[in-house]
Amino acid sequence: MSVTQQSLSQQAIDLENKYGAHNYHPLPVVLNRGEGVYVWDVEGKKYYDFLSAYSAVNQGHCHPTIINAMMEQAKTLTLTSRAFHNDMLGQFEKYASEYFNFDKLLPMNTGAEAVETALKICRRWAYEKKGIEENEAEIVVCENNFHGRTTTIISFSNDPVARENFGPYTKGFIKIEYDNLEALKHTLENNKNVAGFLVEPIQGEAGVYVPSEGYLSKAKALCEKHNVLFIADEVQTGIARTGKLLAVAYEEVKPDILILGKALSGGAYPVSSVLANDPVMSVITPGSHGSTFGGNPIAAAVAMAALDVVKDEKLAENAYELGELFRNKMNDYIATSTICKLVRGKGLLNAIVINDSEDSDTAWNICLKLRDNGLLAKPTHGNIIRFAPPLVITEEQLLDCVTIICNTLKEFEA
Repeated sequence: MSVTQQSLSQQAIDLENKYGAHNYHPLPVVLNRGEGVYVWDVEGKKYYDFLSAYSAVNQGHCHPTIINAMMEQAKTLTLTSRAFHNDMLGQFEKYASEYFNFDKLLPMNTGAEAVETALKICRRWAYEKKGIEENEAEIVVCENNFHGRTTTIISFSNDPVARENFGPYTKGFIKIEYDNLEALKHTLENNKNVAGFLVEPIQGEAGVYVPSEGYLSKAKALCEKHNVLFIADEVQTGIARTGKLLAVAYEEVKPDILILGKALSGGAYPVSSVLANDPVMSVITPGSHGSTFGGNPIAAAVAMAALDVVKDEKLAENAYELGELFRNKMNDYIATSTICKLVRGKGLLNAIVINDSEDSDTAWNICLKLRDNGLLAKPTHGNIIRFAPPLVITEEQLLDCVTIICNTLKEFEA
């Protein structure tokens, strides 16, 4: 790479470092174009994207169906606020409600906003429907969760980096161990003020931690027994990422509240939603919640197009089949590896665990070498590397990526 080429990337990085808040630690690569499973940096080098903007780009970068829907809507009407009706919102609410089999949808913009919305719905339901005394409602959450970075959400995080010096923290949450039914059972039996149980079907940010088989269905049964709302955060796992439309479908669980975001727009526009049936959603009344941009016409058009792509291109089926292939191939490599301990995941949401301590830089260095070899991924929790390519990836492309990953890992074998 020439000095001139180096300066293109470095100039962009330097601008961010000088004028932007330092709340991220990106891999040192500067991207300026994407198509399907590929992205290109400012020097023109081509990479496989194996993060998909944290599963927001399930439909692939710049999918023409989604981009065309966004452009066409932008030509006519972009925003009305919710002070007036627009002709797209009702269409989207009907389409998505029927798509996911719920009575109603409440549109927002980001995943964290959707989680906050679900928490508010749950609390109001607790007071108005369950009869919990006002300000006494508790919501059960899981350790090592990731639901966003708002003040309320970090209040029930146990990530010290997310929490430190951001207090005082919001009350009303009980933390229990993930994938521990006994802990949930004990909490529900000994606290009459529990209103909801908020859970990720797979803990993505924690390192793609997949719970034991039956955990979700048994947790839902416990919630039903104690009249507690089961709230599924499928912002990352939803929209076909795990090989089914929703990850809870593996255990035939119907959440009382479903939280969606990220791939709901195919990564083209900020769109999130909370879905529930009438007995729960009816607690939301005029003035009790809102968003200027939530449910805007572009968001509605983009989301419907994004969901069309998932269905028309059978992305859930592709994720299931290629996810099985990916884990099988990786397990073949891991059988004789000293650097990689295991692979885990569902569909095309996977992670490998590097044989080193969490505070080591081995996984980071592996990701730097993967970048050099034409594949972009990012560590999480120090020694874990998450792999989540766009769901439009083909078998040929996936096998090419497996070769890149295995050849890169070989450079780090003892």
